[in-house]
Amino acid sequence: MTHRLRGPVRIVGTGLLGTSIGLGLSARGVEVQLRDASPTAERLAADFGAGRLARPGDRPELIVVAVPPDVTARVVAAELEAFPDAVVTDVASVKAVPLAELRELGADVSRYLGSHPMAGRERSGALAGSGDLFVGRPWVIAGHDDISYERGSLVDDLILDLGAVPIESTPEEHDRAVAIVSHVPQLVSSLMAARLADAPDEALRLAGGGVRDVTRVAASDPALWIQILGANAPAVVEQLRAMQADLASLVDALDALDASGSRRTVADALRAGNEGVARLPGKHGTHARFTRVQVRIDDRPGQLARLLADIGDADVNLEDVRIEHAEGAQFGVVEITVLPDALQPLHEALEQLGWQVVA
Repeated sequence: MTHRLRGPVRIVGTGLLGTSIGLGLSARGVEVQLRDASPTAERLAADFGAGRLARPGDRPELIVVAVPPDVTARVVAAELEAFPDAVVTDVASVKAVPLAELRELGADVSRYLGSHPMAGRERSGALAGSGDLFVGRPWVIAGHDDISYERGSLVDDLILDLGAVPIESTPEEHDRAVAIVSHVPQLVSSLMAARLADAPDEALRLAGGGVRDVTRVAASDPALWIQILGANAPAVVEQLRAMQADLASLVDALDALDASGSRRTVADALRAGNEGVARLPGKHGTHARFTRVQVRIDDRPGQLARLLADIGDADVNLEDVRIEHAEGAQFGVVEITVLPDALQPLHEALEQLGWQVVA
């Protein structure tokens, strides 16, 4: 299998991201050298096929540092010093702080280029690793003036070898962006999920797709997120204060719904949410509008496969799919996302084949 990277890649940190990078590169024939502060963690990643254990005398071409944010700069500096011919990148979710710390340490940042794959899971560790984790996902390259294009191209090669999409940015632009699309959503999800902790069992039995969507990332590791949020606090606080003002306005409107303008305040908040969602890129980065069809499906082996095959036979391109189950029910509802022009033909085809279209 062909690949762009020529020489060995050293990965420092064998958690979810480090192991996934190792798995992806190893599957493409790239030599991967693994190093972790925990001998158990690095051996586990090696056992899963993410690479071999690093050895004295290794001379990597590229080093990927995948350690927690609060030690990223220190580890990057150590790797730059230990391997003076290698280019070093890190995959921490904040970019301005590590670069500033490296400059304070006097590290050779002419061989350092920070990056950040916009991919992950709620689970952590080598056991959650996947070589396909980055396929089709954005991967930010946080450029700075001290590194040459030739050296930085190794990071491009890494990203492309893993099937990701390189996105150029500055460290400051990156941190402002992830505050909006990642860090604040994490906090909102956690705060909403916290409301469920003391909720009556009767209420939880009513939980559907809405609350599950909002709280999905609330299962993430608190220890890691404290570090991430601490490193990007100014940008996160800016967004939270704006949201705090919006929330206060909404609370006041709902608390006095019959007052003049209150209903408009609520409607404007909901409308603004519609506009924001509409701006999110869809499949292949497009802004195409989609519509949804909901189909009842029995909880029996082979039913989902049959439904997907029938959709293909109807010559309809499936944009997205998800399944929702009600507690105690022996059936579920499959929500199929398609282009609007496909809605009516798909509806008719599914009903002719005996499927119950519920919405």
